[in-house]
Amino acid sequence: MDSVATILFLLLAVVISSSLARLTTLPLPLVQIALGALVALSVVPTVELEPQLFFVLFLPPLLFLDGWRIPKEDIVRDRAVVLELALGLVLFTVVGVGFLVSWLIPAMPLPVAFALAAVVSPTDPIAVSAIAARVPIPKRLMHILEGESLLNDASGLVCMRFAVAAMLTGTFSIQAAFVTFLWVALGGVAIGICVTWAISKGKQWVTTHLGEDTSSQILISLLIPFGAYLLAEHFHCSGILAAVAAGMTMSLVEETGQALAVTRVRRAAVWDMVQFAANGVIFVLLGEQMPGILAGAVETVKLTGHHEPWWLAIYVLVISGALAALRFAWVWISLKLTLFRAKQKGQPLRTVSWRLIAAMSLAGVRGAITLAGVLTLPLALADGSAFPARDLAIFLAAGVIFVSLVAASIGLPSLLRNLELPPEAFDQVQVDRARASAAETAIKAIERTQHAMSSGRSDADLYADASARVMELYRRRLDGRLQSPEAASLGRSIEAIERKLRVAGLRAERTELYRLSRNRELDGETARKFIREIDLLEARYTG
Repeated sequence: MDSVATILFLLLAVVISSSLARLTTLPLPLVQIALGALVALSVVPTVELEPQLFFVLFLPPLLFLDGWRIPKEDIVRDRAVVLELALGLVLFTVVGVGFLVSWLIPAMPLPVAFALAAVVSPTDPIAVSAIAARVPIPKRLMHILEGESLLNDASGLVCMRFAVAAMLTGTFSIQAAFVTFLWVALGGVAIGICVTWAISKGKQWVTTHLGEDTSSQILISLLIPFGAYLLAEHFHCSGILAAVAAGMTMSLVEETGQALAVTRVRRAAVWDMVQFAANGVIFVLLGEQMPGILAGAVETVKLTGHHEPWWLAIYVLVISGALAALRFAWVWISLKLTLFRAKQKGQPLRTVSWRLIAAMSLAGVRGAITLAGVLTLPLALADGSAFPARDLAIFLAAGVIFVSLVAASIGLPSLLRNLELPPEAFDQVQVDRARASAAETAIKAIERTQHAMSSGRSDADLYADASARVMELYRRRLDGRLQSPEAASLGRSIEAIERKLRVAGLRAERTELYRLSRNRELDGETARKFIREIDLLEARYTG
């Protein structure tokens, strides 16, 4: 019962954090961390965080969802920048911060320093998304950050694995590390793709022969990331990359349009709830671990020759500053290489403000993956002695997470305020052409269906009248999209006004239906059916 009570309190903290964040205008992750610390200091039973269980429960579905929803064309367009950040920057950070930590804290062995540097090098997609919800990050910058954070986890965690192995065995092989990295990364991606593809094919066969059950489809989508993650881990590949690849493959499967509309609507609602709850619990758990981590680190800091606990804050700030400086330098170099490649291709060059580079550097926040990764450090060496400076490494990693969240939450709004950014690519002509093409296809389908339904019937004129009424909406869309740009712009303005009027009417309808239901003038089941129809229509006009 204690475990059940703890889980319920964690979820309650997530619910409260949302309201507190709106009330105080503080970033949601920081509010959740603070609430987690309060839970740890209260009478509520605390959670002894098991890193492997943490990985399995929270990371697969969230990474799967990020891979599912991230725009693939943007990742492909900026693939060079994403790979430079996801691979090159991680190695650059591991070497730079590793030697810095070893010099700063002589009592920490060099392999442990490299392990700490490796685990704080990956940015976290969950933390990035949480910051973006409060700070208006430009879309292209956000997509680059998301792509980087989805891919750099494998490189960071592999580096940590080899640093720990070097500490345990006293040996290190660059060739073995490279081969292992290829197996971990490529194997994880391949497994994620294959799992999603195989499940989708099986699901399609069942749907074709037995029909589609919405609840089953939603449950299958929730199970896919866990299946991909566990299978990849079984073969010693990256479960993180497997979950990401499974999500990206899921988005390609969705483009076939096989699922029913009601399945997509309900599934989106379920996944939104899962994302909100899991994101919140992760940061609440981080806050809950902080008091215990701090207590262990205060004891360990004596190994460094300093008996004052405030030296812990100095270590955290120095490491965080080094991470920011190395990231700024790498982003600047990466940008120069990108501009050089564009110049070689004869493309027009744009000047980029240093504030944008600083914003991209500051937005590289750390989060749950860093915490879970550092908690996997072994408790003991091969000879049975305690793993050196383990508690200190855990505290430093947790401190870096906290500082990066605070810095991004405070600094990004100032850096991005009134910043002139390159215009976002948006082709209105392409949008109008797509909507017109879809309208033409709809009109042809309506005509075919009407002829098939009315063939040989005495009341064929009813079908003709009904099809004319349905096609009128599409003909109006065609008329508005195939005119001059000025007329098309006027048509879009009229559509915007029409949407507002439709929403006003729908909301009035819903209010009246609720009144009728309360007064028992309409039975509850019928009222719910009508209200759901209105909700779906309103979502169409406001979504």
